[in-house]
Amino acid sequence: MQFHVTSKWVNGRSSVSHCKNAEISLDTALDGNQDAFNPAELLLGALSACMIKGIMRVSPMLDFKLTGIEVVVSGVRQDVPPKMESIDYEIIVDTDESDDRLELLHKNVKKYGTVFNTVSAGTNLNGVLRRR
Repeated sequence: MQFHVTSKWVNGRSSVSHCKNAEISLDTALDGNQDAFNPAELLLGALSACMIKGIMRVSPMLDFKLTGIEVVVSGVRQDVPPKMESIDYEIIVDTDESDDRLELLHKNVKKYGTVFNTVSAGTNLNGVLRRR
């Protein structure tokens, strides 16, 4: 699989990324732009989307019943050298499945997520999957 995104600088406050028929506003302002995701927030958003997509992919295979998913992700930035020092996440699933089944779902999220595995290779990534 290959992926392609094109990003363009719009002005001193923002840029924009295009992929397929979608567009995301980017915060590329030095003093921040509250109307767009900055690069670190995009990373966290990509990670959370990866987790949700992974759950949606494996749920039918595991016959895992759920009615909702929420992912909360927080990152801590290190200044020197600049990088994400750590990322913590909480996956909250609306389900009546057992604790063992929740653990199985979490195991699959961690094992098969492309973005999850890429981030975890270079960052201290920790989290939980729990029932709402």
